[in-house]
Amino acid sequence: MNDTASVPSTFPLRVALELPAWLQDEIAGGVHAADAEAQVAFAIRLARRNVQERSGGPFGAAIFDGAGRLVAAGVNRVVPQNCSVAHAEVMAFMAAQAATGRFRLNDDGGRYTLATSAQPCAMCYGASIWAGIDEVLIGARAEDVMALSEFDEGPMPSDWVGELEKRGIRVQRDVLREAACDVFRLYSSGDGAAY
Repeated sequence: MNDTASVPSTFPLRVALELPAWLQDEIAGGVHAADAEAQVAFAIRLARRNVQERSGGPFGAAIFDGAGRLVAAGVNRVVPQNCSVAHAEVMAFMAAQAATGRFRLNDDGGRYTLATSAQPCAMCYGASIWAGIDEVLIGARAEDVMALSEFDEGPMPSDWVGELEKRGIRVQRDVLREAACDVFRLYSSGDGAAY
C-alpha cells in the first residue's frame, strides 16, 4: 500500500498561530495584578471567556513581570488552530517571547511569573522549564482537570514540583482552585463544550 498519496508534496515554511480577537478587550488599558490571587484570577477569567466565546478549550494563562504587569496572555486554541501544541501556557510563552524578543524571558535579569488556570500538562511543564520563568501559580490541579473533563494531562515526574524548584522555579498550587474547577464544570456541562 502506497501512503504517499496522503502526504502533501510541499509543506508550509511558516507556521502561525492566532489568539482570539476578544483577548484585546481583556487587556485593553493594560493589566496589573500585584498578587498571586489576582494573577490566577485573570488566567481563570480568560479560560472562562474562551469557553463562553467558544474559541478554544477551558484553559487560560498569563505571564506577569516582577511588578505584576501583564507581559502576555494565552488561551487554549488547539481545535480552532488544528495544532496540538496550542495550549494556553504555550500561547502565553510565545506571545511573551515575541513581545520581549527573548526566548528565555528572565535573561534580562527580571522576574517572570506564569499564572495558569490549571496545572500545566506534561508538554507545558517542559516548556515552563525553558521559557525563563521564576514562578508558576496554579489554579486547578491535574486531577481536577481529568475528573471534570476528557483531557489527559500526560505523564509527569512524581516530584514535578521539586524538579521545577531545583531549577529555580517556585510553585504555588491551589490558588483559587474552586473557581478554576468551575470553568471545567461549565465546559463539561455543554455550555461551550464545542472545543
